[in-house]
Amino acid sequence: MSVQITIIGLGQVGSSIGLALAGQKDVKRVGHDKDYDIARQAQKLGAVDEVRINLPSSVSDAQVIILSLPLSEIHDTIGYIAQDVREGTVILDTAPAKGKVAAWIGELIQPGRYYVGLAPAAGAEYLHGIELGVNSARADLFKNGLFLVNAPQGTPSGALELANNLVSRLGANVMFTDDVEADGLLASTHLLPQLAGAALVDATVNQPGWREARRLAARPYAAVTAAMTYHDEPKSLGDAALANGANAVRVLDEYIASLKDLRERIAGSDSAGVTEFLEDAAKARDRWLNERFRADWQAAEQPAQSSETLGDRLSRFFTGNLFSRDNKKK
Repeated sequence: MSVQITIIGLGQVGSSIGLALAGQKDVKRVGHDKDYDIARQAQKLGAVDEVRINLPSSVSDAQVIILSLPLSEIHDTIGYIAQDVREGTVILDTAPAKGKVAAWIGELIQPGRYYVGLAPAAGAEYLHGIELGVNSARADLFKNGLFLVNAPQGTPSGALELANNLVSRLGANVMFTDDVEADGLLASTHLLPQLAGAALVDATVNQPGWREARRLAARPYAAVTAAMTYHDEPKSLGDAALANGANAVRVLDEYIASLKDLRERIAGSDSAGVTEFLEDAAKARDRWLNERFRADWQAAEQPAQSSETLGDRLSRFFTGNLFSRDNKKK
């Protein structure tokens, strides 16, 4: 049985998923992007086997749908395809607001279709990459990275197993969570760096002296402010912050408290205190970076490897009884 995986949104993430799934037996990769030139480029790169211009047509025969879209586009996309998603289909997404997407799926998609959220983190080799878009897609983008995987209560365990096996084919590890925990983690690691970058720009470009200072703004400034452009368009970043508002406010408060601590040490001419603050931060960053490259997380569950192909597994899922009422997520 050939299984169709439809990837909607063929930027860096969507196309990298497609590239990582290339050559899988009995898997047909169908792609759609609102920009047809991007879709054709993804096909040229080998990220998808076929491009469908018509969005409903791209999902009508799919057993797996991956929404690799900015958050601002997901609600309308779900509504547009809702009537064409076949029973038993598993819908995955890569957006940074899991509770909101789960609510939209519950609101717009008919029963008998299943949602599993994915929050991907690229492998350490690509941590410092600044390239975005389809031409920056890589088959090994997620190698030794980590995916948070969450699903609503009542989701069949087969849907979670499918997501686990899909992630393993991308070379990544899985950490199962729920949407509440996922949104809390994403607020710290995804939202906060981007919001902090935006705040830095706001705090500098509107100040007297920027006309001269802009000529000196170099690597440190570029590195910190680059985060605000990572995948999320301004509207999508704002939507993600509002959709995950309580967590966004919490992490911003924590960040402000840390800045105030540093400010007070500097204002008090506390040389030892400033040095201690910066040394602790540098050590913590080095420790995190080393752990990231080792990718040996105690909290992560290493996906089991098998000689069975992804196509074989997907076929078994959709022809077997893994989605029966007796096999639900408790």
